[in-house]
Amino acid sequence: MESTTIPSNRTRIDREIGKKLLHQMILIRRFEEKAAEMYTKEKIRGFLHLYIGEEAVATGVLHVLKSGDNILCTYREHGQALVRGVDAGVIMAEMYGKQEGCSKGRGGSMHLFDVNKKLYGGNAIVAGHLPMAVGLALADKKMKRDQITCCFFGEGAAAEGEFHEAMNLASLWQVPVLFVCENNLYAMGTAIKYTHAVTDLEKKAAGYGIASASADGMDLPSVLMAAHDAAATIHETGKPFFLVCNTYRFRAHSMFDAELYREKSEVEEWKQRDPIPAFSKYLTEHQLISDKEIKELETSIEKEIQHAVDFAEAGTFEPIENLTLFTYS
Repeated sequence: MESTTIPSNRTRIDREIGKKLLHQMILIRRFEEKAAEMYTKEKIRGFLHLYIGEEAVATGVLHVLKSGDNILCTYREHGQALVRGVDAGVIMAEMYGKQEGCSKGRGGSMHLFDVNKKLYGGNAIVAGHLPMAVGLALADKKMKRDQITCCFFGEGAAAEGEFHEAMNLASLWQVPVLFVCENNLYAMGTAIKYTHAVTDLEKKAAGYGIASASADGMDLPSVLMAAHDAAATIHETGKPFFLVCNTYRFRAHSMFDAELYREKSEVEEWKQRDPIPAFSKYLTEHQLISDKEIKELETSIEKEIQHAVDFAEAGTFEPIENLTLFTYS
């Protein structure tokens, strides 16, 4: 099969890369669907925020970053963790509260963390990790490391004070941080028009002298292109960049959410733009993958998800005598 490029030839999608990216998006979708199932069976407790519908954002942005780049996320971070290379079984075990999880079962769904992957959370406080991202980027600058700190957050966080403080400091200190806003239009449950006076969020960067761009977060090639340009700009200038990916979550804010703030017809309309079948169509039309290969991907991912569940089921809960470990007295 011949290779092709996304529009503008800025980053290449060949057969191998196309299959990898599709695998990652389908893996996120199937993992989240299984997580929802396990939640209803009370295998997973606490909060659970699903990434269904937003898969193209994590997949596209992380594809253009290097393994040494720092990653910080919100509590809707399963997708980022999977694409970053954290084992699905280890993530599921964490969500089960088992010691074999990436945070030893103490963090759960909202606090996935893997220092070896440079994945610094899973942060539950809305916008609380943006100043942390600036700090990590400042450290890299002072140590003269050619690395990017990528910080994912939602449009709800962009209405918080920490967003403005972080943007201001990032610009003042000229640090290599990529701010990625996953704009899914509703934050926790309030439409963006009620929380932002300017709903074209990328315009907010101008007030801090930061370069910005927006991408169609439902279209993987669009995310790839925008993320590639953003990363290239940061490496060239050493300065921060603000990327807005306009996307949509197909599921409620969390498993506790009654979802009374948006019409079901609107959700169904957005589902017509599902990024997974859209990218599958892109690959098949460019003869980079066959329908048979897509089915084979689905089968292999189904086995991977079942292995993750089996791993979590076989895991162990921390004994009660360890309750005070890792705490300050």
